[in-house]
Amino acid sequence: MAKVTNFFAGANSGGGFRNLFTELIDPEIFRDFIILKGGPGVGKNTFMREIGISMEQAGYDVEYLRCSGDPDSLDGVIIPALRCGVADGTSPHILEPKYPAAVDRYVNLGKFYDITAAKNDAEEIKQYTRLYQAAYAKAYQAFRAAREIERSAAMSAGFDSARAERRFRGILSREFRRENKNANPGRVTRRFLGSMTYQGYIWRFDSVEVLASRIYEIRDGFGFAGQYFKQARDAAVARGWDVISCVSPEEPERIEHLIIPGLRLAFISTRAHMEYNDNHKNHIQLRRIRLDALTEFQDKSPRLKTRMTDLLREEGISALREAKSAHDKLESVYNPYVDFDGVRALAALEAGRLLSFR
Repeated sequence: MAKVTNFFAGANSGGGFRNLFTELIDPEIFRDFIILKGGPGVGKNTFMREIGISMEQAGYDVEYLRCSGDPDSLDGVIIPALRCGVADGTSPHILEPKYPAAVDRYVNLGKFYDITAAKNDAEEIKQYTRLYQAAYAKAYQAFRAAREIERSAAMSAGFDSARAERRFRGILSREFRRENKNANPGRVTRRFLGSMTYQGYIWRFDSVEVLASRIYEIRDGFGFAGQYFKQARDAAVARGWDVISCVSPEEPERIEHLIIPGLRLAFISTRAHMEYNDNHKNHIQLRRIRLDALTEFQDKSPRLKTRMTDLLREEGISALREAKSAHDKLESVYNPYVDFDGVRALAALEAGRLLSFR
């Protein structure tokens, strides 16, 4: 049975839109990568969903890349075993081929627009476009303010790093005794495990469970775990294991979660609004560590700061809901002018092409 995982390649944060799209594939080893072009409502999500379903039905593992604007929609589909994939290459994550036709290529869905008819609604299209762009700007402003408050709280936290170092050194010595027979260093794939969306916080811990049966949960309110996850990443790669490094939307250089599929091993961090609920997952071997217990947090007003950040983030999420509403209206203007049967037929043709690379 095909394994299905869900990650994000883009995320909403206090730094604005975070973008990992240029890292989706390694063009040196991929066979085919489709970069979709075409505007709102043209059927990009429909096309990618059809590709994913076709690959699942053919028995291949599929990685779905969710949209941070609407987690029910797709930004991409990767089929690792075929070394193939497809992604939305339009703003805010514009993609360009590195080896045109030889590896990566454009597929233009814009040809399925009825251009003449769409021009009749030009003013309405402009109005909704401006509305959703303005809503995103408002959301990022609120997220940025929340992040600044969080930084001041983290800086005021005392942290017993020596004790944490000893604990993690013991974990690494136990978990990385076995080396991969592959003599080459492992590969690092960067993804986001989640994002703030118009639905609120979305974290796809289900993908961790698909890929790992031993999970270390580190309760970490201030982002201290990242330095130890980096050690685990480097140790795994040096021993030839591929890793999925799930980085923080707020600080993409910091690892929040680490998955080593070849060892069926994962390290995850949790905090308020990023909780892992494993109550019904009896097959998961979960080992919990609290970095909170290793800290001496002296701030006299942590609850106030928490309330302030929660309010600001809720304001940002509300703005994302405004953006989603405006974008839905924009797509509803376009939809009557799109040949969706043509989109699906092209998706079936391209799915067949991808399967031919077996």
